[in-house]
Amino acid sequence: MARFVRWTALTAAAALLATGCSGGSSDSADAEGETNGTGSSASSDSTATPLPSSLTSQKLDWGRCEATEGSPAPGDEWQCATLKAPLDWSEPKGETIDLALIRTKATGDDRIGSLLFNFGGPGSSGVSTLSWYASTASELGKRYDLVSWDPRGVGASEGVRCRGDKEIQASESVDITPDTPAEETAYFRDAAAFGKGCEKSAGPLMAHVSTTDTARDMDLMRQVLGDRKTHYFGISYGTELGGVYAHLFPKNVGRLILDAVADPGADSAGHAENQARGFQRALNNYLRSTGQGAEEGTRKIVNLLKRIDVSPLPTSSERKLTETLALTGIIQPLYSESRWPTLTSALEAAEQGDGSELLALGDSYNDRDPSGRYGTGSHSQRVISCLDDKQRPTVEETKKLLPRFEKVSPVFGPMLGWDTAGWCHDWPVAGQYDTPEVSAPGAVPILLVGNTGDPATPYEGTRRMADELGKGVGVVLTWKGEGHSAYGKGSDCVDSAVNAYLLEGAVPEDGKVCS
Repeated sequence: MARFVRWTALTAAAALLATGCSGGSSDSADAEGETNGTGSSASSDSTATPLPSSLTSQKLDWGRCEATEGSPAPGDEWQCATLKAPLDWSEPKGETIDLALIRTKATGDDRIGSLLFNFGGPGSSGVSTLSWYASTASELGKRYDLVSWDPRGVGASEGVRCRGDKEIQASESVDITPDTPAEETAYFRDAAAFGKGCEKSAGPLMAHVSTTDTARDMDLMRQVLGDRKTHYFGISYGTELGGVYAHLFPKNVGRLILDAVADPGADSAGHAENQARGFQRALNNYLRSTGQGAEEGTRKIVNLLKRIDVSPLPTSSERKLTETLALTGIIQPLYSESRWPTLTSALEAAEQGDGSELLALGDSYNDRDPSGRYGTGSHSQRVISCLDDKQRPTVEETKKLLPRFEKVSPVFGPMLGWDTAGWCHDWPVAGQYDTPEVSAPGAVPILLVGNTGDPATPYEGTRRMADELGKGVGVVLTWKGEGHSAYGKGSDCVDSAVNAYLLEGAVPEDGKVCS
C-alpha cells in the first residue's frame, strides 16, 4: 500500500506497453489553434538553469508503436517516440535519459494542441494506458492530439524493477499488520530489502524521479511538442503532479483538469489517514448497498480478516489467501461501483472457506498475471513517492498512530497505519519535502473535479487543493458519485462541464455540483 493507491481500474485493464519506432515529425498549436514554434514562454521557475537547444529543439521521431511481450501493438492511429530529458535537472547539459511517449492526432480540423495525460500512481504507465482510455476521451480527441508518456522510472522510461517475481510472491506472506515482535522484524526486514533492490536496479536515477523532476519533463515536452501552453489531464496522483507543474510554471498553464484530487496539504501520515477514511467510506457505502448496516458489515469483515491472519484460506491454486492478499482483494473492487458485485461474491466465498475469488482480486490489484509474472508499477510508485516524502516515521511514532487509524477504519486503518513506517523504511535516498508546493499565482483557472465517494483520494482534498492553488485559480466541480475519479464514469453533468472547459475554455462556476 502507498500514499497514493494505484489507479488499478485503468492500469490492470491496459496490458500493452508500446515503444517508439521510426516516423515523421509533429506539428502543434496553442489554445487558439495557431501553429507555434518550440520556444519556452516565461515561468516563475527562476532557479531553473536555461535548457540547451539540443533539448528544446529536438525533433521527435514519431513512428509505429511496437508490440510488447504478451500485448499487441495499438492500431495505426497511434504513434510512439522517445524524448531526451536531463537525468539531473540541475545539470541540463549533462547526462540524459529517454522518456517514452505515445500519441494519436486530433481527428477534427479545429485543432487546439496537445493534451497530456497522467493516469496516477505514481508509477502508472501512460504509454500502456492511453490507447485503452482514448474511447473515454473521444470528444477531446477531436480537437487535441492525445498524448501520454511513461514518467521517468516507469515502464519504458528507464523503468525500475526492485525484485523478481518469486521474491514478490514470497513477500506476500509477510504480515502487513504485524502482531508479534517476530512479525514486526519480518515486516521491516522486507521493507529494507525492497529499498536495497530498488537502489541496485535504479542506480543514479533513484535520486532523480521526483514529482518535481517529472513536472520539469512536462514543460520540456510542451516545448518539443510545439505548444505555447500546457493542456493537461491529471488523475489521482496526476493531480499532485499537475499542481506542482502549475507552481513551477504558472504562466505556461493552459487548460488543466485535475480529477480525483489528492490533498496537497497532507503529510505522509496524513495521506495514509485520508486513504483509510476514504476506503472505509467507500466500504460503508458498499455495505449499505447490500442491505447490511455499515457497522455490522465492517465487524464481519474484521472478524474474517482476523481468522485469515491466523489461518490463511485455501484457494483453487497451490497458493493460500493471506490477510495481506485478502485486504488488497477487498480494496480492488472499491475503485468502481460496477465492481461491487464481485466483492460480494468473493466475501461470501471466503466466509465459506474458499479464498480463490479474493485472491484473484488481490492479484489484479498487484498486477499479477496467471503465469505468475508481476508488473512493476508498484516498484516505480515506491521509488517516486519515497523520493518525494521527506518524513520517515519511526516504529514508535507509528504505534502511537495505530489507535487513531483503527478508529478511522477498522478494516484498512491498521494496514495503512503500519504503512507510514514501513513504506520508506531504511530508504537509500532522502526525501525532498513534507508536502508539495502547489501555489500558482498568476495561472489561469484550473478545474478540479472531486467525487464525494472517492476511496483513494477522498473528496476533502479537492477543496484543499483549490485553496492552495490560490484565489481565482482553483475551480471546484463536485460529483456526488462512487468510485475513483469522475470523468467518463456516467455523469453527463461532469463530462459536459469538463468537455466545455477543455474544448471551449468555458470555466464552470466554482462550487458547481453534479448529482
